[in-house]
Amino acid sequence: MAEATLAQLTAEIAALKPSMAVGRISSVGRGAVELTGLSEIAALGDQVWLGTRDGRLRGEIVHIDRSCAIALPDGSVDGIRLGDQVMLQGGDGLYPDLGWQGRIIDPYGNPLDGRPLPRGPDLRPLRPHAPPATQRKRLGTRLGTGLAVFDTLLPIVRGQRLGLFAGSGVGKSSLLGALGRGLQADRAVIALVGERGRELRHFIEDVLGPEGMARSVIVAATSDQSAIARRRCLWTAMTVAEHMRDAGEHVLFLADSVTRFAEAHREVALAAGEPASLRGYPPSTAHMIMALAERAGPGLDGAGDITAIFSVLVAGSDMEEPVADILRGVLDGHVVLAREIAERGRFPAVDLLRSASRSLPEAASAEENALIGKARRRLGAYDRAELMIQSGLYSPGSDPEIDAAIRCYGALDGFLADRSDGPSAAFKRLRAILGPG
Repeated sequence: MAEATLAQLTAEIAALKPSMAVGRISSVGRGAVELTGLSEIAALGDQVWLGTRDGRLRGEIVHIDRSCAIALPDGSVDGIRLGDQVMLQGGDGLYPDLGWQGRIIDPYGNPLDGRPLPRGPDLRPLRPHAPPATQRKRLGTRLGTGLAVFDTLLPIVRGQRLGLFAGSGVGKSSLLGALGRGLQADRAVIALVGERGRELRHFIEDVLGPEGMARSVIVAATSDQSAIARRRCLWTAMTVAEHMRDAGEHVLFLADSVTRFAEAHREVALAAGEPASLRGYPPSTAHMIMALAERAGPGLDGAGDITAIFSVLVAGSDMEEPVADILRGVLDGHVVLAREIAERGRFPAVDLLRSASRSLPEAASAEENALIGKARRRLGAYDRAELMIQSGLYSPGSDPEIDAAIRCYGALDGFLADRSDGPSAAFKRLRAILGPG
């Protein structure tokens, strides 16, 4: 205990800066501030403190040229005047600690729950490189989730990176909360980007619950916060997850949502002068998303792993929109939540026929893979004939595959919403639903 306290105290002292470079504000816009006197020493991403009438306002350097630097403030620019001081705080990073479990923090590593937060012993960069590709472990064993559909038809394995694609109001947050409670992992890190302020407490107390919160670190940036804070939220959460992974832990990383992260990056990039391209997103968006996703996954030998679930908001179920298209190409599977399924009251509203887990077939035995294939064929047959069945145009006996699908469809659809006592029990129930043949 004394050694831990000494390490935290040493980290606090090391973080103190005896002096800071000072510049001046030379121009103020509605979204960005121009600075002089810092061009030769500032770096992109450096943090600054902007002097205002009411105190100090944090900002981030997003553009530098020979004559000036441009900073985006983390808040309203009201009160900023020409000639105000700007203090260069310097390089960005975080001091994560394993003692943050059960806590709620902001994107800068400050507590949001009113209690002191211990500073970890080591400074970690917010945007490090992913582990070397040739030295990473392979995907691990199948994980229990507490949900029948993920314990059988869409298995999640240790170190897998999965995308959760959904429109608004179809149960995305509830599903993330269920996985935060039930998926097998040592710890969980949950990033809430651009959420409505009133939903934070609801997610913590009702959706995640005390059981899930006890093993989790929540990093939150609400919708009223600046673009730099919302973009930073996912980087901070991933940095915390990496710290736990390097300590040998298996970490569940939940991101809600990558879409809001990309939208925040778009605001920052456009303010920095980067041109817009596909649907208004700047060219750097693709690399930003892919670099974040690559930081998750299996760790190096001797380290832990990060099993990650990234949610994406897809308006009108458009899976080809830029953020969804970029992320789907670099993940180990995707889960689509369908509005029409949610509207008839089945949750989680997983559209199995549009979803896939790239951990298969390795994550299941030959018998289990056969059951998975059979279930997909039954659902596919019913989906193709549903209009005829519902309108009374299908004659029983016309197609044996459709007849079999009709017999098991109700039970199979209900199975997709059931809870699970583990993969073995869930596959046993699925086998009984599908029957012989």
